[in-house]
Amino acid sequence: MNKTTREHGITIGSMPIGERNQITDVPGVTVGHYTLNKNRVQTGVTAILPHQGNLFQKKTVASAHVINGFGKTAGTIQLEELGTLETPIVLTNTFGVGAAYDALVAYTLERNQEIGRATGTVNPVIGECNDMYINDIREQAVTKEHVLQAIADAEDHFKEGCVGAGRGMLCYSLKGGIGSSSRKVQLAHGTYTIGVLTLTNFGKLSDLRIDGQPVGQKLKDCIQAEEEKDRGSIMIVVATDLPVSHRQLKRICKRTVTGLSRTGAMIGNGSGDVVLGFSTATTITHEKPEETITFSSIHEEDMDEAFRAVGEATEESILESLFQATPVTGRDNHQRPTLTELLERYPIKF
Repeated sequence: MNKTTREHGITIGSMPIGERNQITDVPGVTVGHYTLNKNRVQTGVTAILPHQGNLFQKKTVASAHVINGFGKTAGTIQLEELGTLETPIVLTNTFGVGAAYDALVAYTLERNQEIGRATGTVNPVIGECNDMYINDIREQAVTKEHVLQAIADAEDHFKEGCVGAGRGMLCYSLKGGIGSSSRKVQLAHGTYTIGVLTLTNFGKLSDLRIDGQPVGQKLKDCIQAEEEKDRGSIMIVVATDLPVSHRQLKRICKRTVTGLSRTGAMIGNGSGDVVLGFSTATTITHEKPEETITFSSIHEEDMDEAFRAVGEATEESILESLFQATPVTGRDNHQRPTLTELLERYPIKF
């Protein structure tokens, strides 16, 4: 089992982490994977559930933020317009978005017989990255059944690295994948959690920085690798139990870019860098109540703590996706070294 970022002696930021140091430190949040690992097909699905009830009936406050829009997400328009999330969030490869959409519709229809009859439709939310170097994306291997299984398998403990949607992803020209981290936000009225999950598929090796050190450039010099063009994407999912409005949540989502940048990302032209966020502090019923809906939210002066927390968690989450990655050989024997492999061969003191 690979060492975590902290087991390498690297402490990102100053804020306390949650019990698992994962997005599931936010109470009620679970994550599930389905991994496809067969010859040329190296891909999968990752599902994030904000709570364990009926999401369509009890929606969460939600938001989205596009750092760079080279991507093919689904559901973000309505997410932004209404500020609510009503399905699990599914991450997969670019050509798996359609299957994920079908699965989320089927999942929600099964649990809500009134959809398409007494009420309207449903807004599935899906994020993607292009894993075509390792995975034979033309196979369109992800199916509705794979997505439904990922949702069914969601738990509060989950694996990181080359699992689920992260199976075929690359990060800083190394093997990337799924990473996660969390931070505790201590305010006068209570202690809250911000958790982040990343699907990393971006960057070139020479740009990688770990805890401020130009680790990527040092490794590039050691292996004498040719410079690669910065391409790819990152999906960032932010979860919290902070009582925040849709507007405040969007402000928090925007600050993920501080953690992304601290790892060395320059947010290139061809990179789809998208953030999806939700807060479990308030649920909004689908059916209109007789009384008004009451929201709680933190004061704007408390936002700095949330900004720092989400930046730190994003940075560590990205590093976790690298440290937890394992070797994968896929299409045409394509592969990339892992960060762990290179550091064992060329030790760098942190």
